[in-house]
Amino acid sequence: MEKNVASAKNLIGQSQKILVFTGAGISTESGIPDFRSPGGLWSKYDPDDFYFHKMISDEKAREKYWEMSSETYRIIKRAKPNKAHYAIKTLEDRGKLLSLVTQNIDGLHHKAGNSQDKIIEIHGTVFTVSCLDCGKKYDSDEIENRINNGVKIPYCDDCSGILKPDTISFGQSMPADKMSQAINHACHCDLCIILGSSLVVYPAASIPEYAIKNKAKLIIVNRDETPLDSYADIVIHDSVSEVMGQIVNTNR
Repeated sequence: MEKNVASAKNLIGQSQKILVFTGAGISTESGIPDFRSPGGLWSKYDPDDFYFHKMISDEKAREKYWEMSSETYRIIKRAKPNKAHYAIKTLEDRGKLLSLVTQNIDGLHHKAGNSQDKIIEIHGTVFTVSCLDCGKKYDSDEIENRINNGVKIPYCDDCSGILKPDTISFGQSMPADKMSQAINHACHCDLCIILGSSLVVYPAASIPEYAIKNKAKLIIVNRDETPLDSYADIVIHDSVSEVMGQIVNTNR
C-alpha cells in the first residue's frame, strides 16, 4: 500500500482541478451504518415501504417513513468527521479542490469545514425538511422535536401539506441542477478521487464516468472492488479515513 499512497500523493501534487466523489464508505468510518450492510437500516425496515409514491399516497407508509427518518437523523446528528473528511478540507485549503460531490446525506463535509459552494449533495441532506405542497422549509431539529413530543406524522404549518426530509427517496427524481453541475465539474477535472463508493447506485455513479471519458486521472479508495477499478490509475482497498489521512498528511 505504501507505494500506492506515494503514487497518489504525486498525482495530487500534479493536479490543479480535483473532483472528489464520496459514498457511504466514508461515513461508516464516522459511525453511520450503511443502509445496505448487515445490521443497517434495511435489516430493520423494508426498502419497498419507502418508495416516494407510496410515502406520499399512503398515511401508514408515511408514519413508518418518519419512524425510520427520525432514527436515521438521531444517528447522523451525533456523527463527527473523520480523517478522510478533513483530508478533503485540506485539498480545498491547498487550492486544489474543484468540487466535492457526495452521495451522503449526513452533512459531514460541512462539519469538516469544506465551503458550501464546493459541496454538491446529489442525494440531499437530512438537516432540512420541506413541504411538498407549498415548499416551506424547516430545520430538522424542529420536526424532530415534534416527533419526540408524540407527533407520528408532521404536516406543514402553513398549508397542512406533506413534509419530507430534503433527501432523495427511492423513485424520486434526482435534482437536475445538482446532477448537471456535478457532471460539468467531472468533465473539467484533471483528477477524480473516489472515496468509499461502491459505484453501483445510478445515476450518481455515472458522474466519475464523465471524468474518465474526459481523460482525468482516477484514484479509488474503497474497502471493496468497484466497477471502475480497471479504469483507475491507483486503487487502494483499505480504510478510507486511514488511507486519505496518509495521502494528504492530515494529523486529525
